Amino acid sequence: MSALLSSLEGMAVMYMASEAGSPTAESIRATINQLRSMPMFAGKVDDAEAEKIAKQIEEKYGISMGLGAVVDAEDFRPWLKDARINGHVGDFYWGRYRMLLAKKGLPKSVIDATDEVTDRVLDRLGDPRNMSPWSRRGMVVGHVQSGKTANYTGLICKAADAGYRLIVVIAGIHNNLRNQTQARIDEGFIGRDTGRLAHANKAQRQKIIGVGEFDQREFPVSLTNTLRDFNKATATTNTSQIGQYNVPVVLVIKKNSSTLKNLLEWLREHSVHQGSQMVSQPMLLIDDEADNASINTAYSRDEVTRINGQIRELLSLFHRSCYVGYTATPFANIFIDPDTDDEALKQDLFPRHFIIGLDAPSNYFGAQKVFLDARDTHVRLIDDNEEVLPMRHKIDHPVDVLPESLVRAVRAFIIARAIRNARGQEASHASMLINASRFTDVQGRLRARVGDVVSRIRDAVSVDAAKGKAALRNPEIAALHDVWNAEYAHADGADWATVQGRLYQVLVAVRVVEVNASKRSQALDYDQTGEHGVTVIAVGGFSLSRGLTLDGLTVSYFLRNSMMYDTLMQMGRWFGYRPNYEDLCRIWMPADGVGWYAHIHEAMDDLQSQLKRMELAKATPEQFGLAVRSHPEALIVTARNKMGSGKPLPIKVGLAESLIETTRMVADPLQINRNLTAGEVLLKGLRDGNFNIEPRSRGYLVRRVPVDRIDVFLRDYRADPANPPVDPLTDPHLIRDYIAARADDELSEWDVFVASSTRKEWKPTTLAGLDLVPYERSVDPADYARGVLTISGASRRVGSAEDEMEGLTEEQIASAREAFRLDRPEAKRQSTINPRYYRTVDGRRPLLILRLVRPKISEVEGVVLHGTDVLAWGLSFPSSAVAGGKVEYVVNTVRMREMFGEEEIEQEALGDPE
Repeated sequence: MSALLSSLEGMAVMYMASEAGSPTAESIRATINQLRSMPMFAGKVDDAEAEKIAKQIEEKYGISMGLGAVVDAEDFRPWLKDARINGHVGDFYWGRYRMLLAKKGLPKSVIDATDEVTDRVLDRLGDPRNMSPWSRRGMVVGHVQSGKTANYTGLICKAADAGYRLIVVIAGIHNNLRNQTQARIDEGFIGRDTGRLAHANKAQRQKIIGVGEFDQREFPVSLTNTLRDFNKATATTNTSQIGQYNVPVVLVIKKNSSTLKNLLEWLREHSVHQGSQMVSQPMLLIDDEADNASINTAYSRDEVTRINGQIRELLSLFHRSCYVGYTATPFANIFIDPDTDDEALKQDLFPRHFIIGLDAPSNYFGAQKVFLDARDTHVRLIDDNEEVLPMRHKIDHPVDVLPESLVRAVRAFIIARAIRNARGQEASHASMLINASRFTDVQGRLRARVGDVVSRIRDAVSVDAAKGKAALRNPEIAALHDVWNAEYAHADGADWATVQGRLYQVLVAVRVVEVNASKRSQALDYDQTGEHGVTVIAVGGFSLSRGLTLDGLTVSYFLRNSMMYDTLMQMGRWFGYRPNYEDLCRIWMPADGVGWYAHIHEAMDDLQSQLKRMELAKATPEQFGLAVRSHPEALIVTARNKMGSGKPLPIKVGLAESLIETTRMVADPLQINRNLTAGEVLLKGLRDGNFNIEPRSRGYLVRRVPVDRIDVFLRDYRADPANPPVDPLTDPHLIRDYIAARADDELSEWDVFVASSTRKEWKPTTLAGLDLVPYERSVDPADYARGVLTISGASRRVGSAEDEMEGLTEEQIASAREAFRLDRPEAKRQSTINPRYYRTVDGRRPLLILRLVRPKISEVEGVVLHGTDVLAWGLSFPSSAVAGGKVEYVVNTVRMREMFGEEEIEQEALGDPE
């Protein structure tokens, strides 16, 4: 869309945002036609273009956003409503920001929801007019790249309207994220370009931006700017005390010990009262990416703990202070403390007053869409890297040649950009992400090789692209055509002639940059405005993995090895919003990564749903924190936070509403036979006991099996070697202890589902008289060579979501689906349902799932090597009404490394070596 049409659309959205009620199809078109008569648009917008704008606005107004869940402390007392009625809360800063959101084209429903959610947060902060000492601690849990910065910018505006005089935003641990966050605060709260304000030439200082374009009666003061972090000397030059300002003061600082030290010293020198040694003005502290470096994990470098202590020290300087942590990955947060049940509650940053879950708008491009609903559309597997760029490599690894999959991804990005331009998105930005190494030296070599590829394509296009069909004789253009044919031939506005005609325009603009902590690093500058947006390929590592937004991210190439939930989710820069080009987005990654993202999405979905249930139950943040710390998936987070200790880790786990599977088994022939025997004994006993073995479309179902038969099977089956340590989540002692606590009540009767593959080319194997077709599952060949069978592949699951429907009635299945729709109003009817909903329906019995698995060890030129069939199981646990009931296991560092690999665990806790 041209700049003129974009301007018309923005004005129409702003006009309708000021009107009461939701717009109709008629009112949208009437508004557009009215604006078309203005001099700036008169005669320049035809009927077809006006209709296109109208349809786009209709789509935007169809976007919905839920209000999320709130878990409060018992002593919560609202104050905001009365303060507004009494005229103590203004609307200057929020009013400007609301108009900016409308100008940016956000649907009125989303703006209204943001208004409501930020009111909820503000109401849970301290009343700045209350002069008695107080401190508030809270947390907001959102989704990666879903608009958390926009949310806390709105909160900052409302806090300023309410009377907060000092606002501190602690951004990421890298300069580029701090600078980007400062720019967002400049636009949404300050209204002036702070980089220009810091310019030596006074004539060039003033540049009104963002909210400043709507109202210039007042501007907050910023003691930081887009060029520099907090500096004591600069702050002292501006004023001697916070209290001397009659407007709000804001700082956007890096999460860095030196910066925090400087700020603490400056406040002590200039703003504390001599008597109390405290600051009297109310302070709001926003901790962005609160799970990163803010956690008190005193096990490795002192830096992590020092930051935690400095944040707490900063808060303690104020008589009245609020701490709000924003994160999308709370599994790695202060909720998690495996040492004792109540240790986290003693930490001063624990969100003891409130926890709020943010719902993502319905147009959010998240893990559900990418890895479940439309995996085949968006995901491409990397399987050609090990020879040239192995997953694990050293700092001096050469990059003489690129994996063909990476070259293909670059070509896809060039084509996607050409299609976006054809769709009228020339003025929008377009980015590609390449995250394939944690080493900056390797990233530099990658950038150079990718630059060579782009130059080669550019040269070919400049010479031959104008030759019509004859251009396909050029091998580079022919390769682009092959990628177009495979990826985008059926996309809207993407015929090859159109794409070919726009290739040169794309290649002239594209830049390949390195984004890391090296001297070669270049800024991702998306501030350019004009007829053409930025087209950039960004090569980096950890700097691209937390908080940093890549505008218009269209293609990603992700080759990193991690099983840590927070690290993986934060590396998912491809999540977010992709208006009018979602269909063009592609993500290249290894098959294991796809499975982990799908699995993590389920865990995060569980967390948000649990938050909503706890809101209904009027649970407190402490109770929610304990629930999260007992989540079965806490183990992976524990590895991240505690690996450096080298000490045994006791972890308490609750298994309610969980699925446990044998994704890792010993490959010893003797143990394989013993496990098959354990399955045969169970099934033969059911047959001999006259249990009804009901044939199903995908196997056999036995209902109401007594728990003692299940217990015997779990006692005899071994997933791990005979000698400890064992895999915690398949530890028979852990599971049997949990079951035993409920064996007389809710786990007294089980359903048993024996799954059989529908694969027709394989002959059935008989187990206890039942004909079963094995399931093919990919396994890690390196682990298999060491005698361990580790399920890998695209799903990284032994079974499937359908398994957990077995044993349920049609009414129960319908109830589970309806609960999913209510929790996920943005989900489409065909969305894959999180199987946890099958575990929570009333009357759900626990389910044991058995299946034969045929390990796929390797495939070379169509020839597949399989291992010996093994018996695998899954346990689907329903909700539990039994209080407590958690079980404890202990695992040491050596075993954790065996389970999760020799990854950069300590580096991931602190950041890449950039």
